[in-house]
Amino acid sequence: MTLLVAGGLGFLGLAALCLSLGRHHQALWPSPPTRPRVLGLRAAGWTLVALSLAAALHFDGGAFGPVHWLGSLIGAALLLVVTLSYRPRALVWMAALAVVVTFGAALA
Repeated sequence: MTLLVAGGLGFLGLAALCLSLGRHHQALWPSPPTRPRVLGLRAAGWTLVALSLAAALHFDGGAFGPVHWLGSLIGAALLLVVTLSYRPRALVWMAALAVVVTFGAALA
């Protein structure tokens, strides 16, 4: 369960950080991101990454939580690299799926 919650939050956070960059933002939308949108995406991204660490620490404690958090964050980053390289538009439905899986695992 830790990997689903921490991985989902980490994926959403890293996706927001990626979309704060002009290149990745323009792969999904035609216009470059505005300054307020960039700041909002960065704030949301770092907040979600911090929440993923908090979730890992909550579920697994201080001994194994950071290890599971790093593993889930690396997996989320690899998935984002492949997605943004080959099918950037798939990020839209993947983010929606990550929200559903994350909340489903957190409630279970």
